[in-house]
Order: sequence, then C-alpha cells, then structure tokens
Amino acid sequence: MKIMHVDASAKRERSNCRALSRYFLERLREERVDLEVDYLDVTVDTPPHVTEAFAIATYTPAHERTAAMKATLAASDALCERLLAADALVFAMPMYNWSMPSAFKAYVDSVTRTGLTYVHSEDGHTIGQLVRQKALFITSRGADLRAGSPYESMDALTPALKAALGSSVSRVRLSSMRSRCSLRTARRARAHSSGRARNWPR
Repeated sequence: MKIMHVDASAKRERSNCRALSRYFLERLREERVDLEVDYLDVTVDTPPHVTEAFAIATYTPAHERTAAMKATLAASDALCERLLAADALVFAMPMYNWSMPSAFKAYVDSVTRTGLTYVHSEDGHTIGQLVRQKALFITSRGADLRAGSPYESMDALTPALKAALGSSVSRVRLSSMRSRCSLRTARRARAHSSGRARNWPR
C-alpha cells in the first residue's frame, strides 16, 4: 500500500501534528508490512502560488498547450501524478488563523486540476478522480472548536478540507490546550491514531 504523507506545519520541532502523523504511520507500519510512503513537506518544497499564466494553462485543452504552458504546469502535473498514484492520503497540519496554512493551500491549488483530479460530466457535474483513496487529516488547533463550543463557528479549516477531498475524509484533531489538559489531549489523540491505524484505510 502506498501512502501520500504531507506535512504542513511551519514548526520543524515541537510540532504536535508532525509528531502525531509520524506516530500514526509508525502504528500503520505495524499493521501493513507492505507500506510505502511518499513524503512531502510543503513548508520546504512549497508549490508555486496560482498565477495568471497557471490559470490560463490549466483551462487550455492539453493538446492546445504551448511549451511555455506545459512548463508552467510541470510542478502541478508532478504533484497530481504523486497524489493519484497513492492508495491513501495522510495530511498533517495546524490551524492557522482559523484555516489551513498557506503552504497547504498552495498544494490544494496545485492538485485541484481539471482533467486530472476532477472532470466534468456531459451534464455539467464535477466528478472527483480520487474516489479510491481514503484521506486522513491530522490537525492541531489552539482552541476547542468542536460542535457546541463557543468557537464552533470560527472553524474554517474543517469545511475547507471536506470540500477539497470530499466524503472520503476522516480526521484526528488535537486541541493544543495548556497545562495538565495538554497531556490528556495528546494521549487521547495518540489512542485515536492507534485505532485508526488498525482499521485504516479499510
């Protein structure tokens, strides 16, 4: 089984979501001896932001693209190829200002490609091409944004991730609460990760 593992925390050390994604993959490796991981750190290899040239090239039919257009799309093509080659997806990131890190947004923009990761049906509906892949998002945030909490309406991250990947998304959330709660929260998150690894991506 091939996993596409993407880290998006600006912190190299002492990152909760990086630590939890490593822990999850360690547990998954115990369950799946055939595990192969394609790793990408988007804070190191950050995809280019969308430009006018990129937008024009994207919506130009492949057989009509110029050499310059193909060069503009080369990095995006490579990322889409890696994504489509994976059997399952693991994305780890913190919440920054209620949403996703900008480096991960650049990644989403790069892999949301008409004709590659989604196509249009004859009646105009959008059909995603990642239907066989399960996606797991491991996120950390500095407040409790669960349903019923005072900050529930400020969670712009979860809806955006669901919109990007659709119904195949599952989540492990780690609220970065201080003092004694942080240890309890971390233990719960690790236990949740272990449970996911035993049954994932089935």
